[in-house]
Amino acid sequence: MSPFNIRPAAEKDVELIYGFILQLAEYEKLANEVVATREQLRETLFSEKRYAEVIIAEYENKPVGFALYFYNYSTFLAKPGLYLEDLFVIPEMRGKKIGKALLSYLAQLAIENNCGRFEWWVLDWNQSAIDFYRSIGAKGMDEWTVQRVDGESLHKLAGENVEVT
Repeated sequence: MSPFNIRPAAEKDVELIYGFILQLAEYEKLANEVVATREQLRETLFSEKRYAEVIIAEYENKPVGFALYFYNYSTFLAKPGLYLEDLFVIPEMRGKKIGKALLSYLAQLAIENNCGRFEWWVLDWNQSAIDFYRSIGAKGMDEWTVQRVDGESLHKLAGENVEVT
């Protein structure tokens, strides 16, 4: 049995999600841009009209990371797409394949929901993240900073064994 698992976030996780967002913003040198409040997160993530969804990664039952995502639409494919807005794993847990497990979980959701693509952006200075994304089959979009996993790479990523609770 794996020492970590991934679960959908619940309303009780708002404080945790907010904390992860602040840590991510600090890492990205964008802390001054965070204007979100806990109440806004509660409203936009857990009310009747939800705008995004969150999954939580836990290691030995302790929250260690999150991913926030939503569905978009590709007119060229005439299919929905899954867009990863944020992914964060606490620094001391990096290198344990938790980030890859979060991406694999999302790739599985993309396939289950007939998505034609799975995309995200990465800051151009974050070479370690770019290298990691390339290692799982993501392609850089030269005219954008969007990352995409599709086709064989999407299926390969979705094939990762992830314990889902």
